[in-house]
Amino acid sequence: MSAAHPWLETENWPDTPIPRDQLENRIERVLTMTNIGYLGTAGKVGPIVSPLEFYAEGLTVYIVPQPGSPKLRAMQRNPNICLAVANPMAGWACTMGCQLFGQAKLLDVGTPEWEHGMTIFKWQASSAELGRPTDEGAPQVQLLRLDPDRIVYTEHYMRKDGYAPRTVWRRDEG
Repeated sequence: MSAAHPWLETENWPDTPIPRDQLENRIERVLTMTNIGYLGTAGKVGPIVSPLEFYAEGLTVYIVPQPGSPKLRAMQRNPNICLAVANPMAGWACTMGCQLFGQAKLLDVGTPEWEHGMTIFKWQASSAELGRPTDEGAPQVQLLRLDPDRIVYTEHYMRKDGYAPRTVWRRDEG
């Protein structure tokens, strides 16, 4: 038995899902706690998982895929992707993260969708870090948008409030 966290005991494994509005709020919170995620794609010889930078608007995620990269080619062949994002803290008691599943939508430079996405993606910070000028505007590369169909959210602390530590959000249930 955990003296510090008795609610983590195996007999306390509630199956009550957290209400949808609270779940969406928690997912959005995780998507703002870090801007590094792990993108899973289906490569020619198996899965490809790459750490990368992302920014979110609600539950929609924007990523700048490296032009010509294996993950970009994989998404062009098969747009089904998964983005895993985790709370950067340590320890089982504070485990918090989500996996977003859906189809990658590659936005072409100059389209209204691309223009909007580049207002969400903080390209200025990335450009400055890479030593690129920021006064010439956003990089002229495709932008990936993920509007997830399904999100698996995990947070063991929810057990303390009587909610299941893992809940699945589905777009079509909204």
